Amino acid sequence: MLEDVLGRSVSPVFVGREAELSVLTESFDEARKGAATAVLLGGEAGVGKTRLVQSFAECAANDGAHVLFGGCVELSTDGLAYAPFTAALRQLVREMGTARIGALLPDGAERDLARLLPEFGEPSADGETDTGRARLFEQFLTLLERLAESRPVVLLVEDIHWADRSSRDLIAFLSRNLRESQLLMVLTYRSDDLHRQHPLRPVLAELGRVAGVMRLDLPRLSRDEVAAQMAGILGATPQYSRIETVYQRSQGIPLFVEALMECDDGAGEVPDSLTDLILGSVERLPEDTQRVLRIAAAGGIRVGHALLSAVSGLSDIDLETALRPAIAGNVLQIADNRAYVFRHALIREAVHDELLPGEHQRLHARYAEEISRDRALVPPGRAAVEIAHHWYGARDDQWALISAWEAAQKSFRAFAYTEAIPLLERVLMLWDKVPGACGDIGVDHTAVLERASEASHACADIDRGVKFVKAALDQLDERAEPERVAALLVRWGNLQLAKAKPGAMEKFKHALSLVPEPGPARADVLVKLSRHLMLTGELAEGTALAEEGLALARTLGLQVIEGDLIMNLALGYSLDGEIERTFEANLRAMRIGEQVGSGQLVLRAMANNVDALNELGRSAEAIELAREGEVLAKKYGRVRASGTFILNNLAECLESLGRWDEAVQVIEHALSLGPTISTRYHLMRARADIALARGELDLLEGILSELGVLSERPEAFMQDITNSTRLHIGWHLLKGEPHHALAVAERMLSRPTQASKAGLAWRLLSLIRTVCDAAAPAVPERAAVVHALATEVAGSLAVIGPVSEAYRLTFVGDFDAASAAWERLGRPHSHAKSLLRAASALAHTGDKEGAAVRLRAAYPLATALPAPPLVAEIEGLTRRLGVALVEESAPSPELLTPRELEVLRLVALGRTNRDIAAELFISAKTVSVHVSNILGKLRVSTRGEATAAAHRMALLTV
Repeated sequence: MLEDVLGRSVSPVFVGREAELSVLTESFDEARKGAATAVLLGGEAGVGKTRLVQSFAECAANDGAHVLFGGCVELSTDGLAYAPFTAALRQLVREMGTARIGALLPDGAERDLARLLPEFGEPSADGETDTGRARLFEQFLTLLERLAESRPVVLLVEDIHWADRSSRDLIAFLSRNLRESQLLMVLTYRSDDLHRQHPLRPVLAELGRVAGVMRLDLPRLSRDEVAAQMAGILGATPQYSRIETVYQRSQGIPLFVEALMECDDGAGEVPDSLTDLILGSVERLPEDTQRVLRIAAAGGIRVGHALLSAVSGLSDIDLETALRPAIAGNVLQIADNRAYVFRHALIREAVHDELLPGEHQRLHARYAEEISRDRALVPPGRAAVEIAHHWYGARDDQWALISAWEAAQKSFRAFAYTEAIPLLERVLMLWDKVPGACGDIGVDHTAVLERASEASHACADIDRGVKFVKAALDQLDERAEPERVAALLVRWGNLQLAKAKPGAMEKFKHALSLVPEPGPARADVLVKLSRHLMLTGELAEGTALAEEGLALARTLGLQVIEGDLIMNLALGYSLDGEIERTFEANLRAMRIGEQVGSGQLVLRAMANNVDALNELGRSAEAIELAREGEVLAKKYGRVRASGTFILNNLAECLESLGRWDEAVQVIEHALSLGPTISTRYHLMRARADIALARGELDLLEGILSELGVLSERPEAFMQDITNSTRLHIGWHLLKGEPHHALAVAERMLSRPTQASKAGLAWRLLSLIRTVCDAAAPAVPERAAVVHALATEVAGSLAVIGPVSEAYRLTFVGDFDAASAAWERLGRPHSHAKSLLRAASALAHTGDKEGAAVRLRAAYPLATALPAPPLVAEIEGLTRRLGVALVEESAPSPELLTPRELEVLRLVALGRTNRDIAAELFISAKTVSVHVSNILGKLRVSTRGEATAAAHRMALLTV
């Protein structure tokens, strides 16, 4: 097997094959109905065919199937005769013995099987004649049909591109003649090995016309799926840069991902075994073809026909003649617009590495010259980058520097900030090697560093950004160039915030002191300082500076700065509880961003309005806006900065609606993009909320430890302090420690009052009310003091919409009104919690029936999420009250199918799923499905409750 060539780490996580696994499962379901089916599963070497069929085989076996395995072997051009069927037959002999197999066949038929295995005695006399072969085919068909009479059969045959002619013929025979049997054949092959003369091609064409045969192509993994595969191997989310490197080099082939993971960062040398495997297909080609492939490899993974002709000096006819074997051998593929593409990036990389030093420089210089002469030889927008790449490859320092600077400026205009950084780094690296570099590109060395820091900030490459800022500041004198220094200090402060490090306020204030006069530089500093002051709770000072900056920006016509300052004021409106005004201000800023083409402005406004809509209870609209913002972030080249922040707000919307699985997927995707530390912390808090609701204590503790919540690490922004405190309290409550939770609430309420979002504050206060109620029986006086402090804070808070109002109702103890509010908002977890609190309050007054009504309403909400801690609380209160979660209007026996009644009878006798499966001749998985259906129909949650309900309703006497 190909996988055996490489020693490597394998991801324990099955990634990215849900759709294909679903197709196989549906085909198996059809087969179980008696409609024999075959699936032809094609894909490139290493794309994961074996992993997919093994996963499917495991599922099918758990579902009661008899799974037979066969595989073809590459021994010669024709392979080993009947190898896959011999392997499957040998498996049957091990499982059943020859006697039981023979009993399934007509008398004497096992002699035909002796041609495959000597265990069946002497083969029939006619050997390889057509009669003998036809009889063998018939016996194998009969054997499969008889096996499928008792239970479904799955026959897996791998690597049929290596199948000998006899095996191919038998495959075709079975596909045409298996009809009304519980049998599924799954046949895998390497699509990249099927050159035009490959003997399997006509077989696949023929089978494609047979009813019941399906073709299924297994694609490469997407970037997100590669990230998930890497996370499975590492046991943690890898850094964004490492994901990008591995994805670009592997191009989504799982085997190559695993091989590259053996390198420290995925960027090192490919293991020799993999390189040899890749180059094998190239070295079998004619020498002239290999020479042209080396020229093509210098051009990149994709090269146009006209460009390759110009660089190679070959005529169209000679070039086509040389390339034809490479295309037939699937080393090169024909793309649109008369271009050639290497089938895989690692093929191109391996061929390029074979270039001799002089050949390498010469070819890259030829590419640079030809593209400079005619930029239409490459796709639109690519010429500058291509020229820079090739001059650098040609080791021409002056032209490499000039072309890299030009390409970097074009990358900025295309929002390709990530691509701009290595180009600018190349300029910096070559600077001392090129006398007069400043005159060549028209800027000084410091300007290149400033540009590099700007690109790094835009694409959230924080560490690089700080490095560039420091280097630029070392070259400047703040007395001679105060505005330039101020701009760099502001950028440094922003980078520190993204890294969640202190010191930003000092840098912003120092920057403002350097630009005392009205002008663009002062306006730019006012943007950053006013926002930072608001986020740290200094609302009055922040608002005053934002208004000063806004007036200045409008006077100077600085539209981008105007938009940023409008959003700063919107932040103040939000902290003051004016969410509708916040929303409108963000819309104004977004329109300015659209007018001037500022992706940063548009995306910041969209992210803010996603949050505002969620605060207003318009979560469905918020989700739609966030999805739109996610697309725009890619367009503007700001996926890792603005894009991940929008994804965080999207996750918070999904969490609030109880769509937790979707929220977790969004969070994991955003974390794989390598967000800034501050955004990473926001995402982790959202994940912690879900872990808290689900009772995932170990996961929750891990997140809170990383966030520094358990050690109460100091935080700068009130929003972060509020959310971290809420999670800290929730963690103690989950552990059953209300006295510790009360202590955390005391410390929070003893802080000087500072501005925080009203919605977040009400959410925290509603939880503090829960803490006080839980702690009151043990420490009534202390709980009363904390409740009084919380009430004092509540008196200063505005109610800014239905979400804040629902939390306020919870805090003041009007739980029925709160549950109704949460129901209107479509937030099932909060709805169920309010119903539970209402039930608890009624229970204390002795209204047992009123409590029962609310518990019965809360229970299906909590179980559907599912929220195990909440379910346990509901069940606990129900037991203490001695009421039933299900009203006594019991279901009639007709609601249970005859099979479910049989299963229920055995459940009542204390049988396990395995015991029931053996007694009823079904799989344990099927039993599990029946038991789940029974519990749902009887409206109970355990097997013991089901047994009690069965006796109470006299179901077992029916």
